[in-house]
Amino acid sequence: MAGSSSAFVSSSNRKTAFATTARYVATDPEISTGPSTDPVDKTLAGIDDAAEHDVFDPLGGEAPALIRNNKSEVWVQQRARPRRNRKSAAVRNMVRENIVTPANFIYPLFIHDETFNQKIESMPGCERHSLDSMLKEVGEAYLVGVKTFVLFPKVPDELKTNLGIEAYNPNGIVHRAIRMIKEKFPESTICTDVALDPYSDQGHDGTVEDGKILNDVTINQLCKQAVSQARAGADIVAPSDMMDGRVGAIRDALDSEGFTDVSILAYTAKYASAYYGPFRDALDSHPGFGDKKTYQQDPSNGREALVEAALDAAEGADMLMVKPGMPYLDIIRRLKDNSNLPIAAYHVSGEYAMIKAACLNGWLDEKSVVLETLTCFKRAGADIILTYYAKQAAQWMAEDELL
Repeated sequence: MAGSSSAFVSSSNRKTAFATTARYVATDPEISTGPSTDPVDKTLAGIDDAAEHDVFDPLGGEAPALIRNNKSEVWVQQRARPRRNRKSAAVRNMVRENIVTPANFIYPLFIHDETFNQKIESMPGCERHSLDSMLKEVGEAYLVGVKTFVLFPKVPDELKTNLGIEAYNPNGIVHRAIRMIKEKFPESTICTDVALDPYSDQGHDGTVEDGKILNDVTINQLCKQAVSQARAGADIVAPSDMMDGRVGAIRDALDSEGFTDVSILAYTAKYASAYYGPFRDALDSHPGFGDKKTYQQDPSNGREALVEAALDAAEGADMLMVKPGMPYLDIIRRLKDNSNLPIAAYHVSGEYAMIKAACLNGWLDEKSVVLETLTCFKRAGADIILTYYAKQAAQWMAEDELL
């Protein structure tokens, strides 16, 4: 007790009060952890009287850890209490630092030239859409505020070549899809992937010779691809190939054809990650040999992302992307702290698949963990989030009146 010579209470004087008073109850119903709503005697007098062992008394001894306030209640003498800004939903909403909205999302859509949809086994809930189904999906997402989309095609093997010539076919599936979306949803923003891997018979992002990816030859093809996509109506082109110098070349190609308003979202820090497997299942674009470590970044490197960011910005990129997302939050923050350009994070297929698997097994609550994950991207510095959960997350936000 306060002022006593010992911080321990002897067991000899303890009564049966322990059984009836030693209940610690949270009085805020939002954080209540027990069934009882009985008030707590904040003096805590006599709560350990029935204990049959010595109990440390924070209020006792010559140097007590705690003191009492004017009401004789236990008191930690601390002016700053961060919990005051968490005490109710209204206060938490008022002081919230980062808010995610559907306007932050880019919704990736897989498409193929079939009349039916094809489920992607490694990405439950995702499909390869027919073009009619793609329009329906765009419409549903549009209704909940998601208005930016990126298209990824599954290309038939017979159209794949080492030079990826199908990538700039004006009647190819991506070009037709762009025109269809723009006709029905003219205010939508369409982003396109600029890379050869969906169109390559080698399964790589560039043209191959003797097992080597040819940087400059690939960029020649990417310029054709980007211009053809802009002609079809693309608002943003997103080179994901990681060839050196491709952002500047694509910017010049677009500008020379009068597409000065078409933006470039550069895959600036795209890592040679193990998290891409389900995406490659979706596009049937696994590397035909080897891996992509000679052009995608080493996961061990952080500073290297700043080199890529400086180059992409100097070459005319409008936005910088980090891929993957959650395992690379530190890279998102590095780019945010070192660039004035908007930063995008790609919540990639492997991240999506892990959440789905855990939720399907009942190990996680899908809605809660997804919304937390998307908030983590924003907190780390992402202005834009590419996520397969875009439509679903927007629906959850609307249901919870978070918008």
